[in-house]
Parts: sequence; structure tokens; C-alpha cells
Amino acid sequence: MKSLSAVSLIVLLLLASCDSRRFTGEGAADSIDASVAFAALLDEHFERTLELYPLFATDIGDNRYNDRYVNSIGAEHRAAVHELDSEHLARVIGIDRDALSRQNQLSYDLFKLNRETSLAGERFPTHLAPMNQFRSATSSFVRLGSGGSLHPFDTVKDYDDFLDRIDGFVVYIDQAIENMQEGMQQGITQPRVLMLKFVPQLQSQLVGSAEQSGFYSPITNMPEEFSDADRERLTKDYINAIENKVLPTFERLHNFIGDDYLSAARESIGMLDLPGGEEWYAYNVRRITTTDLTPDEIHQIGISEVERIHDEMRGVMGAIGFVGELSEFFKFVYSDPQFFFDEPEQLIQAYRDMSADIESRVPSLFNLFPQTPLEVRRVEPFREQTSSKGSYQSGTPDGSRPGIFFANAYNVGIRPKWDMKSLFLHEAIPGHHFQISLAQESKELPDFRRFGGFTAYVEGWGLYSEYLGRELGVYEDPMDLFGALNAELWRSIRLVVDTGIHARGWTRQQVLDYMFANSAVSKTRAVAEAERFMAIPGQALAYKIGQLKILEIRADAEARLGERFDVRDFHAEILKDGPMPLSTLEAKIAAWVDEQL
Repeated sequence: MKSLSAVSLIVLLLLASCDSRRFTGEGAADSIDASVAFAALLDEHFERTLELYPLFATDIGDNRYNDRYVNSIGAEHRAAVHELDSEHLARVIGIDRDALSRQNQLSYDLFKLNRETSLAGERFPTHLAPMNQFRSATSSFVRLGSGGSLHPFDTVKDYDDFLDRIDGFVVYIDQAIENMQEGMQQGITQPRVLMLKFVPQLQSQLVGSAEQSGFYSPITNMPEEFSDADRERLTKDYINAIENKVLPTFERLHNFIGDDYLSAARESIGMLDLPGGEEWYAYNVRRITTTDLTPDEIHQIGISEVERIHDEMRGVMGAIGFVGELSEFFKFVYSDPQFFFDEPEQLIQAYRDMSADIESRVPSLFNLFPQTPLEVRRVEPFREQTSSKGSYQSGTPDGSRPGIFFANAYNVGIRPKWDMKSLFLHEAIPGHHFQISLAQESKELPDFRRFGGFTAYVEGWGLYSEYLGRELGVYEDPMDLFGALNAELWRSIRLVVDTGIHARGWTRQQVLDYMFANSAVSKTRAVAEAERFMAIPGQALAYKIGQLKILEIRADAEARLGERFDVRDFHAEILKDGPMPLSTLEAKIAAWVDEQL
């Protein structure tokens, strides 16, 4: 994040001297020059990225840009991103990769790939359909302004910074409306069924006064040490900003969606009906899975995995003495009262107890642990109706903000106990909390790797962590194992239905029918998940494709190392270098195995 200092230069020289190859004379100078140039490029790119994406800076604990909310979907910002990617791709190509250390060569490859992927994606006009019910600037901004998300509200400056952010948010929303109007003209719109779900989210923010708004929460919870003068000024400024900026902006967007956009939104749900939709989806698949698998190949993998997992589920049926068909068992596990809590707080407390238990078990499989603490919190009321059943928000490397597992306790009567353990393993320990925190805390990785991500690696690790519940002894109750199988089944179903929607033209009803026929899923969740696949095409493919590759890599390492295989060392090797494409991970672990033979 800072320019190259004298200390940094010394460190780089030392690192270069520790390379597995030994250089002398001119070769040594070339190696040093390449290392210095590469480090400077990475520092510069990361610093400029923070300026371009100030919310990302806030997310990682860098508060220098907390007064900014950029118009990232505007032409000026998109041009700046293009210029940065083009310039820095040319510069990295000009650096001699062979003169870098092995770790720097890995960084070189990842940095170059990121620039190429970003530039390749520019041909697809995602900015013309910037919002839907699953991902929107409005929902994230409500969380940001409520005081329970990324933006801190600890000092007077924090409060003033958010007032400035409100101004940027207003600009963004007006740009979004303009972009959606252009999208309507070009036939690039969101599915109408998704935008119908988006309208109530906007409606929930159209309150009668500033005091009724979630954006007033920081005033209600203002630190006691603030002076009377600051308290009075900030209260007045926040009331003015909420009533004259925030509420009119939400109303403007709400009216546009209801009056104009819904009538133009498409009835279809897949990308095939968008201009260039087939190529657009294929790009998403390559980018998200970091593989060359085609949608058809992924579709077939999903069908095979569904069949395999069904067989394992029948084994659970036998273990608990259930007699009947799998479809009957599905109905039983979603209807019997023994599988549900009565009160939301019971569910939240169960997760907190679970956190302590699993944390005590992980040393049997891990020898590398994050320092960032983890908290369990309930999903906020304003977004719980449309949120997933659980999610993870990363902490900051300095520990000022913990990692947070958000548990959804809305309509607790539809949230079975048997799927809680696999969910927690995935989102929290040892899943996303371990993977993300360990990368962020690393002193060895450049910043773009500490805070970056490849979805197939990240979500593949999450699903692999669910698998580890067997080895951790977490699934002692057969129904907990069923929950893990059901979660894995669900990720396999995603391979089928995501590709079905966007590569085969499936209808919404076809998607729901496939889900109901092959899983223990409530109607509420089935509808929410189906609409998620419509909203973020290709993202759902990352989980199973990533998990299968990690399992394959582990099986190969175990076979080659035999008794020398230590699963704790294996997991450390998977995690310590941060996210990367699956093919890169496979090559890295293969080299690690070679070193031990």
C-alpha cells in the first residue's frame, strides 16, 4: 500500500538472495532488478486499486478513503479501470519472469491472469443491469449506514466521512437509473421475477422520518465521549442527509423500477436471451471455475454427483431405521417438529455453542490457525427475508473488526437443525474464516493476494471444509451427516440447474421441479436459490468444482506420500499462499509432494 521504501528494498534484496537458484555477477543484478520492478508494480497497482474502490479499502481496514463512495458503473470509472489494467499488464509482461523467485513467479502469474481476465470481461455490459434482489448497492449501503457493517462509527471523523459517502451513493444510484434506461433500450435487463423481489427491499426504506430510518442508528448509538456540540451538529446533519438525500434517492429508484423498469424487464431467466448471452455465460464459467470445463461438462458432473450422494443418503436412512423412499425421507426431515427450534434465539445460541466445540476439534487436522477472532451474529431484520441462511463477513488483519458468521433466524420453523453444522464448517471454522483470515494475516504474500480471491478456490475450500466434518467427528448424529450430504447435494444440484438456466434455456419451473425431485428443500429456499442462480450466473458452479479438485489433489498427495502424508501439513500448504486458480493449486501441491519424495 505504500511506495517502495529503503527497508522494503533491503527485504527484497534478501528475498532474492534466498531463491533456490543462485545467481552471481550479471545474473544476480538481473534478478534484483526484476524483483524490485515487480514489487514496485504490485505496490502501485494495489494502492491505485484502493483509490478506485474505497469500500474495498474500508473492508480491509484501510480508512483513508472512508469519505468516498465511487460511481463504479459510470463511464469515467470504467475507463480508469481499463487504463490501469492495460498499463499494468504491459508492464508486468516487460518484467523477466525467469529472474524472479518461485513465490514471485506465482504472484506474477496470478497478477497477469487477473489483468487479462478483467480486460476480457469488458466486452460484457454488466453495468447496464447493476441491481437485483440478491446483489444491490442499496442493500449493502443500508448495512453500511446502519453501523453494523464495514464503515466504522467510532469517531467524529467517521460520522463526517459517512455523510460524504452519502453524496457519492446518490451519484451512484442516479447513474444506475441512467444505465438501466440504456439497458432497456439494448435489451439488457434483469429478469422481471427478480425485480419484483427487489421492489419490497426498496419499499422498506421509504420511512416517514429520519428517526425511523436505519441510517439514523449511528445517531442513536453515538459514542458517549462525543461533545455536546458534536452531538448536536451531527444529529442535525444526519437528519438533513437522510430526509433530503437518502430517502429521496431510494424513492427515486423505487419509482423508476415500479413505473418503468418492470414493464421492460425480461420474462426469461437465463443469459441465453441476452445479446451475446452464450459467450457471456461461457466467460463467467471460465472466470469463476478457473477451469476450461464447458457448461455441458459441468452439467453432467452435477448429474453424476446427485446420483452418488443419493446413494449415501439412503445409507443414513438405514442408520436411523427409516423405511420408505428417499422422497418420503425428504418430506419427513422437513416436517417433523423434532428437527426445528421454536425461537430464533435458540438457533443463534446453538451456533455459538457449536463455534466453541468445533474450535476445540480443529487442531487434529490443522497446525495453522488465524489470529482474527470470530463472532456469531444474527442477520439484521431489514435483510433477513431475502438473505441466505448463513454467510461470512471477513475481519480486518489488525483485529479491529472480527470475522462474523451471520446466521439467519427468520422464520425459524423452516430452518432444520440437521444442516447447521455443515453450514458453520463452511462459512466459519475451518471454512471461510480460516481461509480468508490466514491469507489476510500473511506477512509473506503481496497485498493483492492477501485480499484477493478466486471463487472456485474460496468456495471449494468452504465445501471441502464441510467434508472435513466427518474427520473432525462433528457428524456424530446420523442426521448431521445427512445435513452435510444434503448441503453437498445442493451444490451438485447447482451444477445442473445453473447450467440448465443459462446454457440450456430451462424455465423457472423446470429448475424448481428438479430441486423438489432431488433434494430435501423447502419451497421458500428453493425459490430463493433458484432466483439466486438467475441473479449471479455461474457463481454457484464454484463450490462443487472447487471441492472436487481439492479432494482429487489430496487423494493424489496421499497416494504418492503414503505414510509420510500429514493432513495438517497438507492443509497448511493449501491455505498459506492464499487463493489461486485450481490448476495453479494442483501444480503447487504436486511440487510440494515432489520435495518430500
